[in-house]
Formats: sequence, C-alpha cells, structure tokens
Amino acid sequence: MQFLLAFIVVVPLIGAVAALLPAPPGLKGTSPDQAVLRHGVTVTGAVLIAAIVLAAGFDHDHPSKMQATTDISWIPALDVRIHLGIDGISLPLLVLTALLTFLCALYSYFKMPAGPSPKAFVALVLVLESGTLATFAVLDLLLFFLAFEMVLIPMYFLIARWGGAQKQAAAWKFILYTLLGSVIMLLGLLLIGLKSGTFDMVALATDNGRGLTSSVQVIAVLAIGIGLAVKTPMWPLHSWLPDAHTAAPTVGSVLLAGVLLKMGTYGFVRILLPITPDGMHTFAPYLAAFAVVGIVYGSLACLALARPGSKGDLKRLIAYSSVGHMGFVLLGIASMTPTGVNGALFANIAHGLITGLLFFLVGAVKDRYGTADLDTLSGATGAALYGRAPRLGGLLAFAAVASLGLPGLAGFWGEMLALFGSFDPADGLSRPAFLTFMSIAAFGTLLTAAYMLIVVRRVCMGEKRAEPQQLADVQTYEFAAWTPLVALTVLAGLWPAVLLGLTDPAVQKLLAGGKS
Repeated sequence: MQFLLAFIVVVPLIGAVAALLPAPPGLKGTSPDQAVLRHGVTVTGAVLIAAIVLAAGFDHDHPSKMQATTDISWIPALDVRIHLGIDGISLPLLVLTALLTFLCALYSYFKMPAGPSPKAFVALVLVLESGTLATFAVLDLLLFFLAFEMVLIPMYFLIARWGGAQKQAAAWKFILYTLLGSVIMLLGLLLIGLKSGTFDMVALATDNGRGLTSSVQVIAVLAIGIGLAVKTPMWPLHSWLPDAHTAAPTVGSVLLAGVLLKMGTYGFVRILLPITPDGMHTFAPYLAAFAVVGIVYGSLACLALARPGSKGDLKRLIAYSSVGHMGFVLLGIASMTPTGVNGALFANIAHGLITGLLFFLVGAVKDRYGTADLDTLSGATGAALYGRAPRLGGLLAFAAVASLGLPGLAGFWGEMLALFGSFDPADGLSRPAFLTFMSIAAFGTLLTAAYMLIVVRRVCMGEKRAEPQQLADVQTYEFAAWTPLVALTVLAGLWPAVLLGLTDPAVQKLLAGGKS
C-alpha cells in the first residue's frame, strides 16, 4: 500500500521525463507522434490501475484512519517531512484524478488538439497529473503548497500553446490570479507552521487549533482561504475561469474543471476546518454568503449566455455553471457540520464526473460544427442533434440533466446535503443567516434547471436540416472516453452510500479534532 501510493504520485513525473526522450526503436511504430501519445495512455493507465488496486486494498472498515502512509524526514531544521497518506476524504479524489487523466490521454490519442509537438503535450499532462495526485496525498503543509503550485505551469502551457482564440490572454490571467492567491496562502501556511512548531497536517488536525491563538487562526484562515478560494473558484475571485475554459483545449477544460478546482475545496476541508476551527467559525458566515452569491451569479450569467442573440459560447456557459456548482461545495463546508461537509465532498466528485463529461461533449460539438457559439449552433430551427447525431444529442441531454441535479444522478446528493447542512449549521453559527443562505441556494437550483434546459432545447431539438455533409455521431474512441463518466454518474446517484460510507467517518473524525 505504501509503495502503491508513492508509485501513483511519482510515476507520472518519470513518465513526463520519458515522454521528452527519443522513443526506443521497437516502440516508434509508424509515427513518432502516435508513439508518444500511446506512451501517455500507457502511463496514465498504469496510474489508474494502481489507484484502483489501492482503493480495493483500502481498509473500508476504518476510512477515518490514514492508510498507505510514508513518513520520511526531508528538511529537519524546519521539521518538513515527505509525509504521504490517504483516508476516506482523499481516496475518491485520488481515483477521480487518475480516471480523468487517463480518459483525457485516451481521447488525445485519437483526437490530439491542434498545436505544437505531442511530446510536450504528453509531458505537461503527466506533470499536471503528478502535481494533482500529490496535492491529495501529501500530509505536510509545505509539501501541500509545492504540489498545489506544481500544476500551474503545465496548465498555463496547455492553454497558451494548445488553446483556441484569446489563449495567451486567458493563460496569463489564469497564472496571475492563481500565483497571487498562492503567495498569500503560503504566508498563512508558514504562520501556522511556525506558531505551532510543526507542518505535519495530521498532528495539527489532532491538536485541533489548541496550539494556536484565535487571532492567529483568523489571520491564517484569511490568508490561506484567499489562495484556496481563487483556485476553487469563489465569487468574486472567479473571473479567470471562464476565459481559461473558453480558450483551453477540450482535455485542458476537462482537467481544469474535473480536477484542479477540487484542490481548492479539498484544502478547506483538509487544512482549515480541522487546524483552525476558531478562525473558520469566524469566517463561516462570510464564506457562505460569497458561496450563495456565486450560485446565483453563475446561474444568471449562464442564463444571459443562453439567451438567443447573446452570442454565448457553450464552453463559457459550462465554465460559469462551475462557479455555481462550486458555490454549493463552499456552502456545505461553511456549515461546519458533518452533513454539509459530506455534501461538499460528494458534490466535488459529482462535479468532476458531470462537468468533465460536459466539456468532452461540448468539445465534440465544437469539432463537428467548427464553433461553440450557441446562436450559430441553434440557427433558425435548432442544431437538431437528436435528429442528426442522436447518440451525441442524448449524451448532451443526459449530462445537462445530471448537472441540474436530477434525483437519481450524482449531481443531486451533494447539493441536497449542502442545503441540509445549511438548514442546521454548527453550534454558534447564526441559524437565521444560514436559513437565508439555504433559501437563496435553493433558488439557484431552479435557475440551474432553467439554463440547462434552454441549452438542451436550443442545441438538441429542432427540425433536421438538409446538410451538404452528414454530421458524425459518437465515435468508438469517444464512447470509450465517455462511458465511464456516464456509468459513475448513474452509480453515484443510485448508490450514494458507496461514497458517503468513505467520507462520513473521516469527516466526523476531522470535525471532532482527530477523535473518532
């Protein structure tokens, strides 16, 4: 188990270096480009298999216990350790990251985005995977920061070199926002480590803030929270996200929405809730307020983009929907209750599955039509995907209704539990305020349903028009990349206990100050 976790974190880095080297003669095949793309599929596939074996070997009877741990002294003077481990909170995110990266590598093997050498593309995707996996596996504050930052450069180049229109501006906006947030976050992490005498996240969580004064906790939550909120992204620190998604290639958008955004909310749960409970208690109402504003704002922005004549980009619309969905995650965390935090963690996984699928589908629509502009797609009578490409239209409608939170699919449970958490927040938090937040968030679910159904009507419905060339329906490689996401969306919706059984004991222990 220890070896498996280290293998999962390190192998993508080794694979990234190998991708830049010349291929051995026997592995070149007919095309060097295809050889390196096949290398990406092989490495990410090996990591996914290792993650599945790790999940199978995980002690499901004790998900609150840190497992597969490695603890090696790295910088003794600062008591910084190479400390790895997983529990019921981090394991689902680890498997989700491995799955989405493998599906992106598989998709890229058949549909490589236009741009420079595939060698650099594969290497960047693998570095991105390693940094994200490390973020969910490390248990040292400084290692967490290094892993958190490790993903920025690969994503910058994926947007800047393989993106679409306005890619340079979008990439710069992404890197500046996230770097500035990270600098402030580092100050907060150093404050906690220096004041408490350790950077070990397990020891700090067990101490539960007893070694930190209330003023230190408040300052730390403010500094670390800003850095995490930028990555989440929380309104009003979200403005980099729509530009980044609109410009990014399809696989870049899938990884950005499905994996990178989760790093911010994971930091709230893993660091701020257990280590600085007094500071979180102070800021919880403000976090909830920003969360519900983000829910309504994201939904209204989507409605504006979906309106006929607005020249709304479909990728941009899905990006704004992420602002709203991550608002539910933040609302659940702000309630500081097991119900709310479990809802937040469930919504994290559901958003990764559903929005990852949505970006795959929108990318496929854009490839076929040459545009993601809703007005162009709709035309006079609608793009009529149901008639022209029924499987693609059906999958797009499925992903849309999953995103709006239809009961029986994954999107429902996380948002519902976040609302339940707000209905009865933690002791000391204002219940009238949180009931107000809950009501506003519930209104946001109606707005979400409205814009998603408008998108389905405009893109999927309408009369089938005579076209000079028949529109291609879903290809075999697209089925292979999308089917796991569809299946898991249904499974998580019908059987939520699989995920909640992992997260709940770990959350209970986290909120109880390390006591089971």
